[in-house]
Amino acid sequence: MSGHRAGPHFLQIPGPSNVPGRILRAIERPTIDHRGPTFQALAKEVLAKVKPVFKTEHPVIIFPSSGTGAWEAALVNTLSPGDTVLMYETGQFSTLWVELATRIGLKPEVITGDWRRGVDPAAIEERLSRDKEHKIKAVCVVHNETSTGATSRIGLVRKAIDAARHPALFLVDTISGLASADYRHDEWGVDVTITGSQKGLMLPPGLGFNALSPKAIEASKSAKLTRSYWDWGSQLGQNPSGNFPYTPATNLLYGLLEACDMLMDEGLDNVFARHERHGEATRRAVRAWGLEIQCQEPSEYSPVLTGVVMPDGHDADAVRKVILDKFDMSLGAGLGKVKGTMFRIGHLGDFNDLMLMGTLAGCEMGMRIAGVPIKPGGVQVAMDYLAGNA
Repeated sequence: MSGHRAGPHFLQIPGPSNVPGRILRAIERPTIDHRGPTFQALAKEVLAKVKPVFKTEHPVIIFPSSGTGAWEAALVNTLSPGDTVLMYETGQFSTLWVELATRIGLKPEVITGDWRRGVDPAAIEERLSRDKEHKIKAVCVVHNETSTGATSRIGLVRKAIDAARHPALFLVDTISGLASADYRHDEWGVDVTITGSQKGLMLPPGLGFNALSPKAIEASKSAKLTRSYWDWGSQLGQNPSGNFPYTPATNLLYGLLEACDMLMDEGLDNVFARHERHGEATRRAVRAWGLEIQCQEPSEYSPVLTGVVMPDGHDADAVRKVILDKFDMSLGAGLGKVKGTMFRIGHLGDFNDLMLMGTLAGCEMGMRIAGVPIKPGGVQVAMDYLAGNA
């Protein structure tokens, strides 16, 4: 093979997602003085424009970090050493959050799951109802589990907490869900929403976010876990004047401003409908191939990605390698418990019908080359659905 491959690489992992040209051009602006008036105006504008993406009227904290950093920030600002937190296992990323909570001195209590569904609100309500002494200080769940393609019904989880009459804080990871799947921070009574820049926000990795509720801000005043870099207090004090307590990711904030404008120009409801439509087309293709979808609960199918389960005896990572080598397309690997048994098709961010058709064509051709026993025609089924629902 030559060193050059014609055409663009197809980045169809469920994040980082493709960064559109408008955002790339915004990021490449000259770096500016992060203590000067030009930056202060930028910061005020972007901090205001990001709130509608979370559907909140309350503060949104932005860190130069990964989503993992935003996880840690959410925990250390609201909790104290030895606190019990109720966490629900929906996949690899919920598991990693449990590990982080343990390392920083919390005591996670985990409701186990099968990695094929989202959070069961009834299980949350049942456990909280038994916690008469309110030892559980927070409920932590993943909105869109990137490792499986299951989207939990966060509004129902909020209702379960309320039905149990429990005062626990409600922390939600929507790192892969925000700006791709419907999400409502204020309406759903979330205390801390956690996300990152590299998925539905269409930016490169590098920004972590905490959207706050008044209850979370109040909890931060008495929380005892050690925090310095992650401290909300410094941000809450300086952000209103357009300042940050340390050097912010200035150029990524230019990109974030452009991303917010793009999302609002399209309209969030239209963004969500587009993602739902692409998710449905993808699932129809998978079923037409005669394959199984990792998520088994239709009401929790993710609009962000689809997990494709391989037949027994076929290594999903080997199939992904064939597709990468032959067609220059990256697909998401199976993680943790499902490593090698499934791959993930990302259909999120700056993504349209023709990009999806190219993605599905690459999957169908690659699986045939790899010897996976699929039925032909999945691409045609998806195309017929898209053409009939344009």
